This record gives sequence, C-alpha cells and structure tokens, in this order.
Amino acid sequence: MKQTSVGNQGSYSVLLNEFLNAFVAFLFAASAPVAIIISVSLGSGLSESDISSWIFAVFVFNGLLSIALSVSYRQPLVFLWTIPGAILVGTALKTLSFEEVIGAYILTGVLLLCLGLTGWVKKVMDWLPMPVVMGMVAGVFVSFGLDWIKAFEADFFLVSAMSATFLTVTILYRLPLILPPLIYTLIVGVIIIFERQGLEIGEVAFAASLVTPKTYIPEFSLSAALELVVPLAVTVIAAQNAQGIVVLKNVGHNPPVNMITSYCGFMSLFTALYGGISTCLTGPVNAILVSSNRPDAHWVAAIFLGVFAILFGLTAPTVTNILIAAPPAFLATLAGLALLKTLQSAFSGAFSSSHPMGGLIAFLVTLGGIPMLNIGSPFWGLAFGAIISFLLERKSSSYEKKSQ
Repeated sequence: MKQTSVGNQGSYSVLLNEFLNAFVAFLFAASAPVAIIISVSLGSGLSESDISSWIFAVFVFNGLLSIALSVSYRQPLVFLWTIPGAILVGTALKTLSFEEVIGAYILTGVLLLCLGLTGWVKKVMDWLPMPVVMGMVAGVFVSFGLDWIKAFEADFFLVSAMSATFLTVTILYRLPLILPPLIYTLIVGVIIIFERQGLEIGEVAFAASLVTPKTYIPEFSLSAALELVVPLAVTVIAAQNAQGIVVLKNVGHNPPVNMITSYCGFMSLFTALYGGISTCLTGPVNAILVSSNRPDAHWVAAIFLGVFAILFGLTAPTVTNILIAAPPAFLATLAGLALLKTLQSAFSGAFSSSHPMGGLIAFLVTLGGIPMLNIGSPFWGLAFGAIISFLLERKSSSYEKKSQ
C-alpha cells in the first residue's frame, strides 16, 4: 500500500487524532494486561523487583522496537508481549525456577528467529491444527474467568460495580469509540478503591521511582524447554501475531509476516535477560491505532505509543507497587474481563471446526494441570490433542493434506 507523508496532507488535527488513539491504546496496554502480569507473578512467588524488571523489559524494549519498525515500514507495527504466554509461565513457575523459565525464553527467541528467517512459520502452523492450539489456550485461560467469578464472594460491591460498568459500556456501543470498555471498568474500580483506602494508595502513587532492572543468568533445562518453548512460540505466532497481522491487513497495510516473527525472536533474546516474556505483535493495541480513517498516519500513532510504553516501563516500580496495593478482587476482575473475548474466541476456535475432538482433549489435558515427567500440562495438551486429532480426525485434518 502506498503511504503518503503526513506532513504533505496532514494538519495538527490529524496528529492530535493519532496522539489520542495512541494514548487510548496505551491505557489499554497498561491496564488489564499489566494486571495479568501482576496476578501471574504474585501467584508464582516472584518478588516486586522481579515484577518491576519484567514490566520494564516488555515495555521499554518493545517500545523501542515498535518505534524503529513503524518508522522503517511506515505502518503501525507495535510489539508488546504474549499474554497467553504469561499465563503459561504462571503455570510453569509452580515446578520451575524463574531462571529456568528465562532459559526457555531464550530458546523460544532462537526458535522464533529461525522460523522467521527460514519462512517456515506457515508450514509449522499448517501442520499443527488450530483447534488443538485454541483448546490449549482455552484450558490455560479458563482459570482467570473462574477467578473473576470467585471474586464476587471476596468483594461483591467492587466486582459487581466493575462488571456492571463493563457490561453497560459494551452494550452502549458508542462509548467504546471514545475509550475501550476496560478503561471505564478500570476507572470505576480505582474510584471505589480510593474511596476506601485513598490515603494508602495515594502514598504509593506519589512515591514514584525509576526502575533499576535486574539481569538474570538463564538456566537451561530439558523440562523447561519441553514445557514452554513450543507452547510459547505457538502463542506468539498463532494467538498473537496472527491477530495483529489480520488487523493491519484489514485496513490496507501489508505487514512483513516472516520478518515480524524474526523481530519477535530477536527482541525476545533481550527482554529475557531482564525477566521479560517473549515479544509479539499486538492485536488489540494495533486495532485501536488503525481506528482512524488516515492509514498514512497510523505509523505516527505507533511512534507515540512506543514513547508512552518506554516512559511507562521506566516507572515500573511505581506501577508495580500501586497494583500490588490494590485488592486481589480488583486484579482478578480486571484480568478476567480482559480475557473474556479471548476465552470466547479460544472456545469457538477449539470446538466449532473439523477438529473438535483434538481441541477437546487439548482443553481437558491443559485444564487438568497435571505435570508429567516434570513437564507442565500445556505441552501435553498440545501433544495429546494433536495425536488424537491425527488418529480420529485425519480425513478432515491438515495431516491428510500434507500426505497427499
């Protein structure tokens, strides 16, 4: 698609519109997805410094990558981190050390880099049935939906108010054009929390500090590699990059598919050393950035977003302290509502296709959460789901096509 210069056609109003779109996209990225990181990390026993370093890595490094590629390709290419992967890591940390997980991040980065440079991305995804992948994703995500429901018992008023806000704004479809429903939900939750414990939260907010990122020495183990590398790569390619690529193509952009995978792998090598999970092309954030009717200016919005991400990552300790000080029900509700659409899509992708049995097995094995050979259930969900699909659904599967 031919891109024209914003300076030739544009005006301050165009730049202002792109700036506002970038700010809304940033608010989304810095709210529920960060709450998911906090929730996963606290449940896995990571320290506040570990969490701060994780947030620093995924915002600062990916912000820099987003700016560089958006300028280079003159289209919005915003990279953040794999949310499904973060949830996988939360499960893995029950049996693995953080250093082993970081070793798996490094190996995942190498795998993504190789798949992108060789152009094998499409071949790998064609071989692995998407319903099996989505069944695994659904099995991982469903616990967050259940945590949201359980949060009603812990703090009925807070969770009810946030959930009602989300539902109301979603129904009133014009309001999300200004801000996504989750932002309104976040605002209502913050107001209620400040009403209850404003002084305590306020003191945390004003105690702003810049991050001192931690560096980690990766530890490579077979169990971590088997449990995380393939599932993480799959979530990056199939659950995240694919979504972002479709979003960009729908508005006329032409994202470089193989190179996107390579860049994800390359940057994952850097984020891993500071505790950050694998890089991916983001879907929802890019969708907000391309909501204006000026495709030639979308890349400018991506630059604004990249700057916001860098500044946010540099103040990671403040963000971490504020979210940790918030009630657990607040984080559970924000994370649960943020993942509702993804969970719905995962169930639809797993069961409304030609591989429903493979998807079901992948879902049940992953949900069961039983590690075998010290390897977590997401890997076995993919493995057994693919085997069952091959044995029982071969005639309608990609295996049959590949053998012809």
